[in-house]
Amino acid sequence: MTHAFDTLCIHAGTAPDPATGARQVPIYQSTAFVFRDADHAAKLFNLAEVGYIYSRLTNPTVSALAARVAALEGGAGAVCCSSGHAAQIMALFPLMQPGTNIVASTRLYGGTIQQFTNTIRKFGWSAKLVDFDDPKAIAAAIDDNTRALFCETICNPGGAISDLDAIARVANHAGLPLIVDNTTASPYLCRPIEHGATLVVHSATKYLTGNGTVTGGVVVDSGKFDWSASGKFPSLAAPEPAYHGLNFHAALGAMAFTFHSIAVGLRDLGMTMNPQGAHYTLMGIETLALRMQRHVENAQMVAEWLESDPRVASVTYPGLKSSPYHQLAKMITPKGPGALFTVALKSGYEGCVKLVDSLKLFSHVANLGDTRSLVIHPASTTHRQLSPEQRASAGAADNMVRLSIGIEDPRDIIADLDQALNASA
Repeated sequence: MTHAFDTLCIHAGTAPDPATGARQVPIYQSTAFVFRDADHAAKLFNLAEVGYIYSRLTNPTVSALAARVAALEGGAGAVCCSSGHAAQIMALFPLMQPGTNIVASTRLYGGTIQQFTNTIRKFGWSAKLVDFDDPKAIAAAIDDNTRALFCETICNPGGAISDLDAIARVANHAGLPLIVDNTTASPYLCRPIEHGATLVVHSATKYLTGNGTVTGGVVVDSGKFDWSASGKFPSLAAPEPAYHGLNFHAALGAMAFTFHSIAVGLRDLGMTMNPQGAHYTLMGIETLALRMQRHVENAQMVAEWLESDPRVASVTYPGLKSSPYHQLAKMITPKGPGALFTVALKSGYEGCVKLVDSLKLFSHVANLGDTRSLVIHPASTTHRQLSPEQRASAGAADNMVRLSIGIEDPRDIIADLDQALNASA
């Protein structure tokens, strides 16, 4: 039986505990799991039987979360890890070799730009950042060493919408996987696999958990990419020396990426999600559909109010008719373009700092996707390490603050912004 999204949020990946009948997923706070006998152990290590060995690899609570997110995204499988940044490395790890590159959007979270610009170079990988609004620019940046395209569904911080269908056509023509960070949309607003994505990554820290209690990440595999077609992905489609010569794609088909990420990625990189964190995220996802609906409703009201305010220079929310992404949002995120956007103040950089310091209901934190309304000034925080040109390209100009609109009463959100704007002006 096929269930609706709201039902999957509660039931996917879980069943009553077979040992106790517990209805909620137990927290399996165990490092290791006992083998039935030597033959059972050998089958697990040969990937001939699915089961549990050691919690750095798999854990029943974490596996339940992976199954739930995979179901919500319409993927074949998923792997959970310690953070959204870890999920990005996990997504790239089976695809990359020294000397290879990815082509990524300029409109990314500042930490991701830093990770792609500097950190991955230590692995011998590199990234080319281009304007993903321009499919021709994407295609022109691809070379023989390119192994993936990377973008965000709703771009952080400005809320721009990526034309996933157009980007996927470029990826398909080049025979490359498309990796989409769906954190700011959540699968409630967009399921990138339906638009041609190969892999979907999430910071579970944000909307999936929804209450600011967990740091975690998830990579979902569509199971649709032919890793053997081009010879460019030997870790997946050739004998893998890191796992006694197993050809993951030949042996495991649609589950090749997921099993490689567990058997090699988590084993060797160790970026594991803890079972208690997985439990909190499972509980958070139960209300995902309800929360996202309220987030979007509130964001629309707040954005419209801000756009009409004379103290405000501009608002980037795609739900506004003035947004260049308004029509695209209706196709990519038909239930609403999220609750993250930036506001440019006429009072400039100093006005932004004063606004942040004057808000009382909003929390000034380096996070988004919480039930609470959140604010940050990217130019002095999350995007501070970038050059002014990179900040502008990423949608984080000096006179902008980023708002993550929560699920409080929208009248209270607007009242708080009103008094802070008075102070900032």
